[in-house]
Amino acid sequence: MAARAVGSFVIPAKAGIQWLLLAALAFQAGAASFRWAAAGDHVTADPHAQDAQLTNALNLHVYEPLVMRGKRLELLPALAERWEQVSPTEWRFHLRRHVKWHDGTPFTSDDVVFSFARARGPTSNYRAYATAVGMPRAIDSHTVAFTTPAPNPVMLDMLAGIMVMSRAWCEKHRSTAAQDFAAREETYAARHANGTGAFRLAERVPDVHSRFERNPAWWGIAAGVFDGNVDTMTFSTIRSDATRMAGLRSGSLDLVHDPPVQDVEALRRDARVKVIEGRENFVVFLGMDQARESLLHGDAAGRNPFKDRRVRLAIYHAIDAAALDRVVNRGFSVATAMPLPHPEGAGIPAGSIPRYPHDEAAARRLLAEAGWADGFAVTLDCLNARDKACVAIAGMLARVGIRVAVNSMPTPQFLAKGQRRDTSFYMLGWGSASPEAIFLLQRVFHSRDATGDGDGNWGDYRDATLDALIDRAKAEMDLAQRRALVREAMRRVHDNVYYIPLHHRISPWAARANVEAVHRANNHLHAAWVRIR
Repeated sequence: MAARAVGSFVIPAKAGIQWLLLAALAFQAGAASFRWAAAGDHVTADPHAQDAQLTNALNLHVYEPLVMRGKRLELLPALAERWEQVSPTEWRFHLRRHVKWHDGTPFTSDDVVFSFARARGPTSNYRAYATAVGMPRAIDSHTVAFTTPAPNPVMLDMLAGIMVMSRAWCEKHRSTAAQDFAAREETYAARHANGTGAFRLAERVPDVHSRFERNPAWWGIAAGVFDGNVDTMTFSTIRSDATRMAGLRSGSLDLVHDPPVQDVEALRRDARVKVIEGRENFVVFLGMDQARESLLHGDAAGRNPFKDRRVRLAIYHAIDAAALDRVVNRGFSVATAMPLPHPEGAGIPAGSIPRYPHDEAAARRLLAEAGWADGFAVTLDCLNARDKACVAIAGMLARVGIRVAVNSMPTPQFLAKGQRRDTSFYMLGWGSASPEAIFLLQRVFHSRDATGDGDGNWGDYRDATLDALIDRAKAEMDLAQRRALVREAMRRVHDNVYYIPLHHRISPWAARANVEAVHRANNHLHAAWVRIR
């Protein structure tokens, strides 16, 4: 049979109902149920409401972007089967034909135009990126053109993160705007879904489980993208480390996404399980409220010590990052001076911007110079999954006179609290499938504005010089010049101690011995590539 190329995939020229049926029958022969768990939650089924790593990984089973990430995080065709850049600010995307939403209705250009307008809305966590890629317009039923506000050097990277929704379905269920997650809004789209992806969302019970069923009509089966054998998938939120690991050992779970690091060596010796691991494009850092005149959560006599660089630097000096790597994370992290997921990939050579040293004497001296010789009290907001690291940091800061109360909470409450800026001191993690720095620079390091830039700047500091560097980097097409701007911006973040970087993460998964899964540097598990023997 003759074949035609579609992006990176090859489809038989006469692929029709009969061919798809054969593919489905071949799959059914080895179909399996897949059960996995993590301490975190699938916080919302709305793909524009929350840019959180685990939530994105689950939603990408159901919804698809125009461009997707492959097994090595390479960019591949998804809902767009091909594209061309017509001019520095004009892109044209040719959409995949004969794609159906899970409710059976056809996918068209109208859905793309609607989805990007939705993603640009004030309650969307993706509005900075949706603004940067420009507003699409329909050329015909399966062609859309994007005009960007400026040349966009990471256009395809940004498109790979914005999922497309059905306009008719959203209108029917009064979900035309993204869920207001920070305000704890409940919407139909937060618990239900209608995508085009490899799996359908069958049920979502927040903080308990989400159940998915394979979509037999998915275009990726005929294209050879689906090379696993998972027919149904259940993801469970299990906060207890002991309970998650007991489930794996007993066989009631097939994979644990976040095994306790202290258990990993024992797991390597257990013939019933395997450890799947890799360096992750993920960084963990501390942020501080640097805007309010008075500390919101703590005791600082009506003042805000974090507005003083000397206090921020004192906290940096007080933290022994090597001890966190060695003792708390058991070697599954690497201390860093750069609050970027992949500094080398962003053009910042290792060691070119070093960490401030661990120096408790310097920390106490700086606090005294800033008028805080007796220290102060503050609450550190933290995810449950990072509680041990937060407690360790509280102990380190106590040695220099800063009294820290650790406030650990589940993911939904933590994210909503931070996005409301209802925090004084917090530990945040940030990952990216792309090595480009602009994703973190734009969302987290930029001042907050009406376009979504700075939405992740929970500390609300403002630095016009830093903003100008980021704005120039956003539109700089020359790679060498863009990287020079990124280095200058990161040097400014470092010198002003706007954040306190901690470490990059090495992420192990623990699976039953009969499970094969693809571990990618974005830590996203996709059941389309899971095979159970």
